[in-house]
Formats: sequence, structure tokens, C-alpha cells
Amino acid sequence: MAGRSGLTTGRRGAAISAAALLAAVLPACAPRAVRVTPPVPAPEAFSAGGKAAAPPKWWTAFGDRKLTELVEEALRGNLSLRSAWDRLDQARALAAQSGSGLWPTLDGSAGGSRTAQRTPLAGRTYATQYSLGLVAAYEVDLWGRVRSTRDAAHLDACATAEDLRAAAITLAAEVAATWVALIEQRGQSALLGEQIETNEKYLEVITLKFRRGQGSATDALQQRQLVESTQGDRVLVASAAKVLEHQLAVLLGRPPTRLDVDAPTKLPDLPPLPATGIPAEWVRRRPDVRAAELRVQAADRRVAAAIADQFPTLGLTITTQTTAEQIRNLFDNWLASLAANLAAPLLDGGRRRAEVRRTRAAVAEEINAYGQAVLTSLREVEDALSQEAKQSEYVASLARQLELSRKSTDQTRDNYSKGTTDFVRYLTTLLSHQRLQRTHLQALRQLVGFRIDLYRALAGGWPLPRAPRARVSGPLEPVDCPRDEPVAEPKAPRGNE
Repeated sequence: MAGRSGLTTGRRGAAISAAALLAAVLPACAPRAVRVTPPVPAPEAFSAGGKAAAPPKWWTAFGDRKLTELVEEALRGNLSLRSAWDRLDQARALAAQSGSGLWPTLDGSAGGSRTAQRTPLAGRTYATQYSLGLVAAYEVDLWGRVRSTRDAAHLDACATAEDLRAAAITLAAEVAATWVALIEQRGQSALLGEQIETNEKYLEVITLKFRRGQGSATDALQQRQLVESTQGDRVLVASAAKVLEHQLAVLLGRPPTRLDVDAPTKLPDLPPLPATGIPAEWVRRRPDVRAAELRVQAADRRVAAAIADQFPTLGLTITTQTTAEQIRNLFDNWLASLAANLAAPLLDGGRRRAEVRRTRAAVAEEINAYGQAVLTSLREVEDALSQEAKQSEYVASLARQLELSRKSTDQTRDNYSKGTTDFVRYLTTLLSHQRLQRTHLQALRQLVGFRIDLYRALAGGWPLPRAPRARVSGPLEPVDCPRDEPVAEPKAPRGNE
């Protein structure tokens, strides 16, 4: 027993020494992201900006409770956003997988055999053999190849997370824009209803004048045609509203027929203009810009991995094995070995040098994509600011035109009733006023839409709740793929068929 105890103590000492050796060469650092200077200079300030601070969940600035409910539901139920979550899970898994090379691998094996032998002298004899084994292997990351590969995958996962935030911002903007468009269509329907009622009243007046001999049948027919035309426009508006409801339902992750929402007829008031901030600081809040920057860093790590792949690699292998004729004796005798191997590339036909050139070109490509993302983000902000400013002027002009048109319509109607103005002038004035009313409502919706574009361009993201993961409802069963059956060619007619 004393000899066995000494042997066990020696084995423990060897195992501790091997563990200390592996711990010494294992890396203990996480990938560090560094700032990449944009390849294009940012302006000192935007062309315009307000003083109000836009909330991270910018849609709440409109004060529309129903809009807030719809956006929150879309962030939970939209299938495209759920797919973005799944892509993020895949990227994180790949990052963990690529970092596994920084740790040793440990494989175990167990076996048993029983042999039978028959000889003339001894007859039939049996022999039993049991075995256990452990093999630990580790590649010493001398030049940082494994670490650089791990860092690149980690940065790719971070970029995918930024893509998810950008997708959430875009989804919220699409829901808000669709909701506002639906409100406009409901408002257009209500406005057309008022115009139909007004035109029908004018039709009664014109018909009465015709019966009294004070007007012509043409005047009555033209007015009746105007009533029918307005009713037709209302049908088209109802159709457009139904299409918007279908679109909104799909954005929420519902079937098109499963949305019964009572949209108001009045567009939300425009919140105060948000502060745009300093472009150089703001541009780093944009998720798409951050994603482009992270991809530049990931590409740079791949260059380091490609360069390190040209140098020798050092591997360590620890093997431990035991065999015995009985299971209880397996742990009595062990055989352990520690081996190191050094492998260096000698001839590869220039493959590794070509990989270095490829990864460097990939870095240049990602830098250009990063610069393009910066330019696009700056353009989107400037476009939204310019469009909103000009649209505000246009809406104010339409409001003034509406007031003048209302006065002109009232005056023309009175003159027609007195017989001092012909029907054509009255009809032209009325059509112009009603068309202007619809144009004004459409312009108000476009103004709100430009503010949504501005919020989307300025948004930096917010904490996102994890969307539920899709699951298969039942076991998948193999099915036969449908096959295209050959189509018989038509037969030529015979006789007088």
C-alpha cells in the first residue's frame, strides 16, 4: 500500500504541474474595441435643430397612446425583427465557437474486451481487458492567431447586435408612418363625407332652380356628376385605408384580417423640433454607423489572424491511459505522457500570402462602407430637416389658400344664386376648394411623416425586450416532394371536328 500511495502522489504532482503549464499559456483577456476615425469628415453642426430632447422611444413624443401600443406590439411580434434576434443568437454562438480554441480540449475514452481461446492442453480460456484514457490537447497561441479569430467573431456579433437595433428603429418608423397614413385616410373619408353632404345640398338648390326655369338641365347634371365623383373618391379612400390596415397588421406580426383598430380622423400635433446635437458625437449613436465601425475592426482582426497563420504553431498534448483485467483495478496503474509539437508552413503555393492580401482588401472595403454609412446618416438628417422646414411653409401656404378659397366659394355661390354668375364658374370654384381641402390634409400627413424620418435618423436605440423564439409545433415528418407531371400535347383534330 505504501508503494501505491507514493505512485498516486507522483501522479498528482505531474497532473498539477501539467495544469499549471496550461494555465500559464491560456489567454485571460477579452477583445477590446477601438475607435476608428471615419474616413469622411463630419460637419461642425447641422443646418437646423431645436432645443427639445427627443426621448429614446421617440414615438411617445406624439402623445398618441394607440401609436405607442402598436409600436410596442410590433417590437414583440414582428417576424422580421424576430429573425434579426435569431441572427444575433447565431452570431453569438459563432463567437463562442471561435473562442473555444483558446482553451484545451479534453477527450475521454473507455473500452472493454473479452477474448476466448481454445487449445488442446488448456481447453477453453477467457481473458477480459478494460481500459480508460484521457487526452488533453492545446495549441499555444504564440502569435495571436486564435485570439484574433475570436476577437473578429466577437466584433461581428456586436455588429449584428447593432443591426438589430437599426432594424427596431426602422420597424418603429414604418409602424408610425403607416399609422399616420391610416389616420390621414380616415380623415380623407370624413372630409369626403362632408363634401358629399355639401354637394347634395347644392344639387337640391340647382334642381329647384331648374324646375323653376331659372337654370338648365346641364347645370343639374353636372352637379349630380360631382356628387357621384365625390362618392367614388370616398370608395377609393376606403380601399386605401383597408390596404394600410393590412400592412399595419403584418408589421405587428398578425394576419392581415386580424386587425380591428379604430383610427382617429385627426392627425397628431407636431412635437417641438428635437435637438440634433454635434454631428461628430451624434454619428456614433447611430446603430448602422456603429455596426459599420465594428465590421472594420473585425476585418482588421482577420488581417492579424492571416498574418499569424504564416508562422509556426506549437501544440501540447497530455495523454493518460490505464488498463486492467478488472474494473476495480483500473485506477491502480496509469501511464501518462506529455508531448509538444512544433509545425511550420514551408510550401503552400502562396495561399497564406494571398489570404493576407485578401483580408487587407476586405479592411479597405469595410472602411469605405463605414464612410458611406456616415455620409448616408448625415444626408438622412439633413434631408429630414430640409423637407420638414419646406413642408411647414407649404402647409402654411395651403392654410392661407384655404381661407381665400372658402371666401371665394361663398361669394361665387351667392352670385350664382342671384343669377350674376354662370354655373361653370361656380362649379370650378367649388371643385378647386374641395380639392384644396384634401391637398391640405395630405400635406399635414407628409409633414408628420418628415418628422418621423427625422426621429428615425436621429435615433440611437433603446433597450429591446427579447422577442420569443419560434418553435416547431410538432415533430417534423418526411414528405414526398411534389413532382411536375408531364403535360400531354393536344391532339390534332380529325375529320370535321
